[in-house]
Amino acid sequence: MLGSIVSAFRPHFSLNRVPDWCLAVLLAGAILFAYLPALQGSFLWDDQAHVTRPDLRSLRGLERIWFDVGATQQYYPLLHSAFWFEHRLWGDASVGYHLVTVLFHILAACLVLVILRRLKVPGAFLAAGIFALHPVNVESVAWIAEQKNTLSAVFYLGAMLAYLRFDQERQRTTYIVALGLFVLGLMTKPVVATLPGALLVICWWQRGGVSWRRDVWPLSPWFVLGGAAGLFMAWVEHKVIGAQGAAYELNLLERLLLAARVIWFYLGKLLWPADLMFVYPRWEVNPTIWWQYLFLLGAVALGLLLWFIRHRWRGPLAGFLFFVGTLFPAMGFANVYFFRYSFVADHFQYLASLGVIVVASSGIAMLLEAVPRRASWAGPALCIALVGTLAVLTWQQSRMYGDPLTLYRATLDRNSSCWMCHNNLGILLRAAGRRWEAIPHYEAVLRLKPDDAVAHNNLGNVLAQEQAFPLAMAHFEEALRLQPSYAEAHNNLGNILLQEGRLSEAVSHYQDALRLKPSFADAHNGLGRALFLMGRIAEAREHFNEALRINPNHALARRNRALLEFSADKAESKK
Repeated sequence: MLGSIVSAFRPHFSLNRVPDWCLAVLLAGAILFAYLPALQGSFLWDDQAHVTRPDLRSLRGLERIWFDVGATQQYYPLLHSAFWFEHRLWGDASVGYHLVTVLFHILAACLVLVILRRLKVPGAFLAAGIFALHPVNVESVAWIAEQKNTLSAVFYLGAMLAYLRFDQERQRTTYIVALGLFVLGLMTKPVVATLPGALLVICWWQRGGVSWRRDVWPLSPWFVLGGAAGLFMAWVEHKVIGAQGAAYELNLLERLLLAARVIWFYLGKLLWPADLMFVYPRWEVNPTIWWQYLFLLGAVALGLLLWFIRHRWRGPLAGFLFFVGTLFPAMGFANVYFFRYSFVADHFQYLASLGVIVVASSGIAMLLEAVPRRASWAGPALCIALVGTLAVLTWQQSRMYGDPLTLYRATLDRNSSCWMCHNNLGILLRAAGRRWEAIPHYEAVLRLKPDDAVAHNNLGNVLAQEQAFPLAMAHFEEALRLQPSYAEAHNNLGNILLQEGRLSEAVSHYQDALRLKPSFADAHNGLGRALFLMGRIAEAREHFNEALRINPNHALARRNRALLEFSADKAESKK
């Protein structure tokens, strides 16, 4: 087996001696080892919003996944259909989702190998190995919500492989297969829209030029479909998901400065994957700060340098164009909801990283050709050491994604300004009954982001549990001042007013919560309780029944309805 590994890392003429299935088995084994900690991990941050909710687990729910844009966390219908089927298979067991995500990553790495071998690119197995085991990809593989990355990569690379075959054979069936895979990818994640541009870059890299009739015209429908998908998803991010407001208000110059810095950030993490984290510090983009222009000047200078050397070696320019083009949707020219936390995230460069990895691996393989035969062992040994090191780093990084508590604490150790992690850690600690440990985290959020309505609401919840009702009420009122449409804060303020016997005020807030969120079981229960205490028995019964219809396991609503019926029966017996 060691001999197979060594020969696989030699230049491309030696790669052909190793069967594809053997290399695929090696890749699969290495990936499974590196991601073993992740396979044992639990659900993280917004995983529960991606794993199919109870109201979507029926055939009617599957229909809503496709035709109701706001039914799921993001409108990725094929992804959420996959989650729907997975839930049918193993329910809420996280190991099943992790295993599928890792298997998609294995398939993506194998497709990279097959594509590069088809293109006769030197260092194909090295490139596939780096992509498979680079720690920058841990976020995409260890985080269940990012199954959209690994699944869309399978469609993206499958469509690429089919199109490259069409490019050589010009068979209509192959073209239709490639286009079909491309459309499936778009329905999984819109970053697949960058594929036709990437294919043109590959054609130029392979042939030294691009022909309108041979290269551009066959891809014109792809550009139309990709552009439409990209515009639609930009609208969804803005209108449905909520990527709007002061945090996203950047002018064109600021977006250019941001995009250039994004390029260098991701290049840096690929070349030196140190201090990787779940949420990076959010940069201040300020055109009045002179050094921020250095990123833009550097990116332009790098592009010009690669353009000037293209006659000697087209690979670096092709890799750079692939890298930047695939990153484009996440470079800041369009608003992405995650930008409210950070302008960069490891999962944004999952596919884009291939542009740098392939060119670097190709360069290494060509350099190895110049190694004297008596030292031919040194090159493969260095490559094995490189990939082995990446595997160890990935194993260590994937441990961070074992559970939410570990993830948030590890992130805060490296980025103490991550207000989202402070808030979510506070939620976890409160749920575990460690309320006094949660309070400093909520207070940290309010120091970092004083206008955060969610943190005010969460701190109010803890204070209410500690019977500090006046302080709790002040935070709920502040949350509603900042965000009048915050249904949860209306409900929580209603609970406090109910506790204090201010029933009519409590009813008003419960009604506001239900106006904003009609399927809010807790608000139905609270409103039912207030109406019951006011003697409005029939109305109270309706709200308890509605709470139980929405959530049949709602223990408080079930108890309150039982109390109501007991009271009604007792009153009836006295007549």
